[in-house]
This record gives sequence, C-alpha cells and structure tokens, in this order.
Amino acid sequence: MTQKETITVERLDGPAAAQAEDALRLVYAEAFAEPPYNENEEDVAATIRRFRSQTRKRTFRGALASTGDGEPVGTAYGYPLGPNTGWWDQLTQPVPEDIRREDGRRTFGLMEIAVRGQWRGQGIAGRLHETLLAGTEAERVLLNVHPDSKAAQAAYRAWGYRKIGEARPWEGADVLDVMMLDLPRSAS
Repeated sequence: MTQKETITVERLDGPAAAQAEDALRLVYAEAFAEPPYNENEEDVAATIRRFRSQTRKRTFRGALASTGDGEPVGTAYGYPLGPNTGWWDQLTQPVPEDIRREDGRRTFGLMEIAVRGQWRGQGIAGRLHETLLAGTEAERVLLNVHPDSKAAQAAYRAWGYRKIGEARPWEGADVLDVMMLDLPRSAS
C-alpha cells in the first residue's frame, strides 16, 4: 500500500456478522498470529466457534472495516454481559461485588478488536471502537488484553481505559490485563 486508501467501517448485528465470518477469520488470523499472541490455526478455529455462538446473542454488536473494493482490514465485536457472566470469575484477585454486578446492560464486553498489519497506524481501530460502542446504553466497557501487546495497551489507555485486574480466561491461557472504560452518561 503506497497511499492511504479510503476505509469504511460498518456496524453489524449478529446475523450480519455471521455472514461476514470469512472476513473476521482473515483479520483475526493475521492479527493474532503475531507476537505476543502467536495464535495458530487451532486457536483461530476456537475463536471462530466462540464467535458463532456469540453472534446468536440478541445484543451482539460487530463492526467491520473494509477497503473500497471490499477487502477486510479490521474488525471488532462484543455484547453486554449478562447477570450470570463468568468474566469476573476469571480474575486472579476478586473485585468487590459492586464492581462485578451485572444486569445485561451495565457492562459491554469487548471480545475482540483487530486490524491487519499493513493498515495499522491509520486510526482504524479507533473508528471500529467508536462504531461498535455508538448508541450503547452501557455504563462501561470491559476487555482483556495481553500485557505484552504494547500497541494495544497504548491505544486502550489513550481511549480512557484503565487496568482493574488480571485474568486467566481459561485453563492454560496467558494471564491477561483486564481493562475498563467508563462511558459518559447520556443526558436524559
């Protein structure tokens, strides 16, 4: 890429995101093959299985960034955490009950955000993040990020996230930083 291309970012509901699975797979596989993630085909397949289940949630939201000719360059997706979410149980140190209380609207769980290498540094991740969260009624956003992913850590901090703990999302997984962003309250 010798010049900046026009990149469009579109919001996707669950069914539309499911239809865009191939684009998501391409972006995810490329972005997470790099250190510190070093994900392989088996890891990507596991993510896609989770993604398929997540897109069936009524409250699922996705965003897809593409070039003018339709080449996928970035993606983000998530959904509000339900009252019985296990997210808080993954933390290595417990947090107070008033922080972990969920009702299906309070916290938006940002499951993935990724931009393919050659399109980084153009603000695409920020546009994906903004598109994904536009109009949400959530009070806050929660995400996990690898502590060695310095670029992602820097972006999240620049967007206002703060580290609130560490988590091991599943047996054998790396310990990840848990970050939270308080969203501005809309004027009623």
